[in-house]
Amino acid sequence: MFPNERPRRLRQSANLRRLVQETRLSADALIYPVFVRPGTNRQDPIHSMPGIYQWSVDRLVEHLTEVYQAGVRAFLLFGIPQHKDSVGSEAYDPNGIVQVALRQLRESLPDAILIADLCLCEYTDHGHCGILEGERVANDPTLDLLARAAVEQARAGATIVAPSDMMDGRVQAIRSALDAAGYSEVPIMSYAAKYASGFYGPFREAAENTPAFGDRRAYQMDPANRREAMREVLLDLEEGADMLIVKPAMPYLDILSDVRGRVSVPVAAYQVSGEFAMIEAAARNGWLERERVIMESLTSIARAGADMIITYWAPEAAGWLQG
Repeated sequence: MFPNERPRRLRQSANLRRLVQETRLSADALIYPVFVRPGTNRQDPIHSMPGIYQWSVDRLVEHLTEVYQAGVRAFLLFGIPQHKDSVGSEAYDPNGIVQVALRQLRESLPDAILIADLCLCEYTDHGHCGILEGERVANDPTLDLLARAAVEQARAGATIVAPSDMMDGRVQAIRSALDAAGYSEVPIMSYAAKYASGFYGPFREAAENTPAFGDRRAYQMDPANRREAMREVLLDLEEGADMLIVKPAMPYLDILSDVRGRVSVPVAAYQVSGEFAMIEAAARNGWLERERVIMESLTSIARAGADMIITYWAPEAAGWLQG
């Protein structure tokens, strides 16, 4: 009887579709990025990212306690410092904003996965990710500062450090420094394939790290390059990375799939601020079904190979998945 193959047989009901579903999302795989700033009782809105805030430490502890209880167990911390200078000194100050937040969160949420973003761009007065020589970011001098910051983050209670700077050799420098300081058990989650993307626009407001001049194309990857991503990934693994990040997520699903197919370590994808802002804007205009499109976007990232997804929708998505 024609046709012999009838794929629609397995789509007839919601329960049947769930039974044969190939890609399954879980709240356990979600990582929630948050922004912490000095002060008390602060919850400052980020206008280009509706529903996302810069938090003072006291309010952040309250917020993440609720999020943790709702099922999200992993958090990625970005800091907005009190003081910026040419060498990003608050990034590796024991009393820097992220280190303060880590200590308090570790006390309040002892079992949480606290991931410290590791870069200088939020902390420098010029907004670039390393030390400048003229208007050029100097690679090797920056490595020493990144290594110092990693040790301070580990000392403050970070479960994982996540270098996002894209300096050559940073993973090896950070691994060596952590091991020498007695933190050999702290994993490195490397932003291995991080592209110089236009999708980061709203993040500039959130992290207050817009470059004072130029851009970051001299150290972040060219969006046109695919093979180069694997070179970066393999170098980071050779230097000691335990996990890898592809950033952004949806515009780079091909890269994510390539990486997943070549490595055996856990792979994350970062659903960045621009991806978030576009969907929120379209939903607010009534052009998209918000929850449906958010979950479809997360599913596409998991389908492409992400074991973990860094997403600003983590609290909501966890609720939908468990509800």
